[in-house]
Amino acid sequence: MQMSNLKRYFQFSLIVLAGGAIFPLIYLRTNYQETILEVYGLQLSDLNLILSALGIAFVIGYFPSGWLADRFSAKKLLSISLFIVGLAGIWFAQVPSFPFIVAIFVIWGIFSVLTFWSAHLKLVKLISKKEEEGRFFGILDGGKGVVEAVLASIAVSIFSAVLSGGTSTAAKEDALISVVYMYSGVLILVSMLILIFVQVDEPTTENQTSNTKNETANRKKGINLEAFKKVFANRYVLLLGGIIFMAYIVAWTVYYVGGFLEVSVGVSASAVGVITVIMLWMRPVGGVLGGYLGDKFGKSLILTISLILATVALIITAILPSTISAMIFYGLILIIGLAVYSIRGLYWSLLGDCKIEEKSLGLAIGLVSFIGYLPDILLPLVVSGLMTSFGDSGYNAYFIFSASAGVIAIIFTVIFGRMVKKANEISQEDDMAS
Repeated sequence: MQMSNLKRYFQFSLIVLAGGAIFPLIYLRTNYQETILEVYGLQLSDLNLILSALGIAFVIGYFPSGWLADRFSAKKLLSISLFIVGLAGIWFAQVPSFPFIVAIFVIWGIFSVLTFWSAHLKLVKLISKKEEEGRFFGILDGGKGVVEAVLASIAVSIFSAVLSGGTSTAAKEDALISVVYMYSGVLILVSMLILIFVQVDEPTTENQTSNTKNETANRKKGINLEAFKKVFANRYVLLLGGIIFMAYIVAWTVYYVGGFLEVSVGVSASAVGVITVIMLWMRPVGGVLGGYLGDKFGKSLILTISLILATVALIITAILPSTISAMIFYGLILIIGLAVYSIRGLYWSLLGDCKIEEKSLGLAIGLVSFIGYLPDILLPLVVSGLMTSFGDSGYNAYFIFSASAGVIAIIFTVIFGRMVKKANEISQEDDMAS
């Protein structure tokens, strides 16, 4: 049993490392939005168009990613994804023209979702025991946050060292390109680590032999229409998709707090970089803490509390006058970060309550992801519309919009929790009767 645990913890740590390394390059705008716009000669509307293209690639890839995860080697899928995202990063560092930037983001979207997303979530679900699901998914998101925060801290150091106080576009370009090369190199290195050191694609558990046989049989069958029907008819799966859809809108606010601080509050670019990196360090705290509290007090309950905290903090941030002390906004943004990362660490842990057969697990993850991450397409367009309509108050309007989604997410989560509780009570009554 001890060796079994060591093997699955090792597998888990590599999944966390892969998950933490693959997305920071894609979401580089979180810390360097204004610099990216200047270096690449883009307008914010251009960036939002690029992000919409990225979102389309994401959403198209989510559902078939579940089918791929049920058919092919998870290790190879993860390794290929990391390697190609890293190569595309090297291309991005060449400061290509707008059409090629769009192509790069589409490549990033395909290989960070289609070949990666469901595979890494499925592995985590399979290696975690029922009583561990909250903490495993919490540690997954929190651990990815540690990796991202470490990389972001290194990136800020590189950016500052290369920039050396320069303010010209050329100086900023050199600094940004150095950061992009760092992230790309890490991705390629982690790809090799996954390929070399992961010796098994499925976890070592008591049911490993039977699971492996089932997986092999499923892969030979090809597309299982019955599995599709069961997944689409599962009301828990559909509701979980709705929860993630609304909660993800709330989570997206972390990508715009930097722009809010710089444009609306008047904070310097260097200070924004520091605050957003500190906010990234809220991810391991929020993810791990939320996961452990979810296992102890109930995943739906802690997710609801986290959503309430984020919603309230967003409303306060939106309505406060920009003339007050920036320290107040710093505090609110750190609270938002803590709550958002708790939310992200918890919503996938509800997967264990969805009554899904293991042979359909990848499909279910793909369907939930397809529904839940539709905001990747919609939100850039929403943000552009709000910025156009409200001008300097665009970020404030966006935060109110996100808070409204938070209210709906709270309602969905409460309904989900009651459904699970009722189903468990019925199951217990049946067990007692038998």
